[in-house]
Amino acid sequence: MSSLQVLINHTRLLEIVGDLIRVRAQGVAFGDIAMVENIDGEQSLAKVVDLDRDIVSLQVFTGGKGLSTDAKVNFLGRPLDVVYSDNILGRVFRGSGEPIDGGPDLPTDPRIPVGGPTVNPVMRVMPTRMIETKVPMIDLFNCLVESQKIPIFSVAGEPFNELLARIGFQANADVVVFGGMGLIFDDYHFFRTAFEEHGVFHRTVMFVNQASDPLVERLLVPDMALAVAEKLAVEAKKRVLVLLTDMTAYADALKELGVAQERIPAVRGHMGDLYTQLASRYEKACDFKGAGSVTILSVTTMPGDDVTHPVPDNTGYITEGQFYLHDGVLDPFGSLSRLKQHVVGKATREDHSQIMNTMIRFYSGAVEAQKKQAMAFELSPFDEKLLKFGRLFRARFMDIRVSIPVIEALDLCWTTLAECFEPHELLMKQGLVDKYYRPPAKSANEDRETLNKVG
Repeated sequence: MSSLQVLINHTRLLEIVGDLIRVRAQGVAFGDIAMVENIDGEQSLAKVVDLDRDIVSLQVFTGGKGLSTDAKVNFLGRPLDVVYSDNILGRVFRGSGEPIDGGPDLPTDPRIPVGGPTVNPVMRVMPTRMIETKVPMIDLFNCLVESQKIPIFSVAGEPFNELLARIGFQANADVVVFGGMGLIFDDYHFFRTAFEEHGVFHRTVMFVNQASDPLVERLLVPDMALAVAEKLAVEAKKRVLVLLTDMTAYADALKELGVAQERIPAVRGHMGDLYTQLASRYEKACDFKGAGSVTILSVTTMPGDDVTHPVPDNTGYITEGQFYLHDGVLDPFGSLSRLKQHVVGKATREDHSQIMNTMIRFYSGAVEAQKKQAMAFELSPFDEKLLKFGRLFRARFMDIRVSIPVIEALDLCWTTLAECFEPHELLMKQGLVDKYYRPPAKSANEDRETLNKVG
């Protein structure tokens, strides 16, 4: 912090409320940072989070515990910034921007401001490229499109972090920027180990706020991750995939800050600007004209599996669809990608659209047949085919551990259809059926039965 220039020095704190302190000052801007020095000489960064005439509220990075009202506040006259250079690839930083991976410090590297405005719409390009994740339920049925912003809706206890990590090391992106908020150590270790073991850590940047870290750092993680991602996309022309988990933890941190500021909550304790706070982050997703792109994939846990909770509810208005993860699988009915029409059959293969619709139609029929079976109704021969298809569909496509390229997944769809249905039962374009449908090879027993019938 030796490069920080001290502009204004204030003493005598007016109030200390949790991690929030208040001091009387003038000429301070919202979002500016300050250095708080306690009477014992211990220093900590703080961020201006509220201005009320000459009363300035700051959130202290290390918390307000142990602070004295005689502490000094030195305003630095600028917003928070973060290191940006080629040296940050393969590094892990905490929410304050300091490295925590045991690697060398980066004091001479250039720094960029955090939390700037979103991109001018004139510089945005219509998304037309697909990010292949090798997760069949995404690539086949709800494609992840470059520059898209889309959350994974789930509940506590589901393997959403496993899915997020899998997408991170399997996706065909140039750089992965990871932002973890309120992570327990096991989750942080899991993500880092997964990126290292699958050989993508050298092109990954991690910003991690653990559950034991200061609350204000949790609020800074998305801004730092997105500032670095935007710089990589614009200047280095990289295709950047940003992974954020968990945005509900971020929203809860906003709520705690609002309570400390004595603001009146709007819905279920959340402040009235929740939509604005989320949108200003998600809208950083962009395909830049003449440069790279930023794609945002986040996790949003739904308390009580309630999609009407303020966090998923507001998120749904901002983002372009959602992946719905429950019972360990991606639900084909609850998931939606509003941009998939830009790439289906264009960035993939001509049969993608027909296969996508046919597979979902048959799986819907399989779910209905399963209900009939559970209620002991008589099943038709076609119901039996649907039940077989449903079992194969869940095993081959819905399991999030399945990893298969999109073209191979399309071929597997045709194989699965051929194992369960006759060509005339598919109700697909005849040209595609003639080109891709291949009857399954008969076993020796089936051939013998056929010969006996002929004889």
